[in-house]
Amino acid sequence: MTAATAPNAQQRLDRLPIGRFHIVTLVAVSFAYFFEFADINTFAVTAPRLLKLWGVTVDQVAYVTSTSFVGMFLGSIGAGALADRVGRKPALTATVVFFGVFSLVSVFSWDVVSLGVFRFLTSAGLSAMTVVAVIYVSELFPAARRGKYQAYAIAIGICGTPATSLIASFVVPLSDWSWRLVYLWGALGLFFLFFLGRLKESPRWLESRGDHARAEAVLREIEDSVAAEKGPLPEPAPAVVAAAPVEAGTPWWRVLLRRRVLLPTLLLCVLWVTQTIGFFGYSSWAPTLLAKQGFSVENSIFYVALTTIGAPLGCLLAAAVTDRFERKWCLAVFGAVIGLCGLLYGLTFDPMLIVVFGFLVNLVERGYTALAYAYSPELFDTRTRSLGTGISYGVGRLSNAAGPLIIAALYNGSGYQAVFVFIAAMWVVGAIVVALFGPRTKLRRPAAAATASVGA
Repeated sequence: MTAATAPNAQQRLDRLPIGRFHIVTLVAVSFAYFFEFADINTFAVTAPRLLKLWGVTVDQVAYVTSTSFVGMFLGSIGAGALADRVGRKPALTATVVFFGVFSLVSVFSWDVVSLGVFRFLTSAGLSAMTVVAVIYVSELFPAARRGKYQAYAIAIGICGTPATSLIASFVVPLSDWSWRLVYLWGALGLFFLFFLGRLKESPRWLESRGDHARAEAVLREIEDSVAAEKGPLPEPAPAVVAAAPVEAGTPWWRVLLRRRVLLPTLLLCVLWVTQTIGFFGYSSWAPTLLAKQGFSVENSIFYVALTTIGAPLGCLLAAAVTDRFERKWCLAVFGAVIGLCGLLYGLTFDPMLIVVFGFLVNLVERGYTALAYAYSPELFDTRTRSLGTGISYGVGRLSNAAGPLIIAALYNGSGYQAVFVFIAAMWVVGAIVVALFGPRTKLRRPAAAATASVGA
C-alpha cells in the first residue's frame, strides 16, 4: 500500500452523516425497486388464469419464464456498459422507463407468444434497473451504513411483491380480461421520472472518468446540503492507494481476466445462480403448482400473497445485521435457513403450514437478497464495479432460463415435492460456496474510511 493522498470522492462521501439528500435518494431508488418487484411476478400471478383462458400448458409457462430470464441476462450486461458510458443517474432513468413502457405494452398481449415477447423486453429492463440501482446506492451512501440503507430501499421496494399478489388475487378472477390490469399496475414505475430533478450523478463515477470539475461541483452540492442540515462536517480521511487503476479504454474482456476482477465475479456468479434458481423457482412456480395440486386459482394466489408479507420484514432483518456482522457469514446462514424452510414448504399440503413455511422462505430470502445487493458491488472498485456486478447478476438471471425447464421436467417426471427438494439444494450449495470462498468486506467499510482504496 502506498502513501496517503488527498481525500477523493469516496472519503468525502463516507464521512457524511445521513441527511435529506440521502433520504431523497433512498425514496427514489425505493420507488424504482417497488415497481421492479411489483412487475417481476406479474406473469407468475396471471399464469394460473391463462392456463384456463388461453389453454396455456405448464411447458409454455416454463418457456415464457425462461425467455424472461434470457432478457434479464441481456439487460444486466447492457446495464453495466450503459452505466459506465453515460453515468449512473441517466442509466437508472433509462432502465426504469424501459421496463415501464414494456409492462404497459404487455396489457395489449393477444396470445402467449406476444406476451412472452413483451415479458422478455420488460425483464431486460427490470434486471438492468436492479444492477444500476445497486451500484448507485453503493456509491452515494457512506461505506459504514450503505448496507443498512440498501436493505431499507429493498424493504420498501419489496412491498411491491405482496401488493401485486394481493391486487392480482382480487382483479384476476373478475373477468376474462381483468388479468391485464396486473400489467398496467406494473407500468406505474414510469412515475419515477418525477424524482429526476432531485437526484445527483455519482461523484465517484465522474471522478473515475477524469471529470474532476463535475465531481467537485456535485460533491460541494451534496456537502453543502448536508452541512446546512447537520452542521459542520468532520474532515475526510486521506485516500490510500491500494491498487493500480484500470486504464480508460481497456477492453472489457481484458479487465475481466484480471485476477482481482475475475475471482469475485466467479464467486458472485455462483451466488446469483443459486439465488436466482432458488428464489424464482419458488416464487414463479408456487401459484401454478398449487393450482395443479388441486387448490383453486383464487386460493393458490391468495396463499402465495399471504406468504409474501414476510418479504419486507426480511429486509428489515437484513438491515439490522448487515453492517454489524460480516456479510459473507450472514449470507451463508440465511441461505441454509431458506433451504430448510423451502423443503418443508414442499413437504406439506396443509394450507396453514404452506402459509407459515412460505412466509419464512420470503422472510429470510429477501434478507438474503438485501445482503447480496450490498455485498456484490463491494468486491470491485469504481472502474470495474459495473462490469463485475452486471456480468455476475446477468449470469445468475440467465441460469434461470434453464431453471424453469428443469422444474417443469421434475414436476412432470417426479412430482410436486421433487421441485422443492431441488430448490432447497440450490440454496444450500450457494451457502456453502459463499462460506468457503467469499471474501470478507467488513474491514473495507469502517466508519472512518482511512483504509479505503482510491476509486473503491
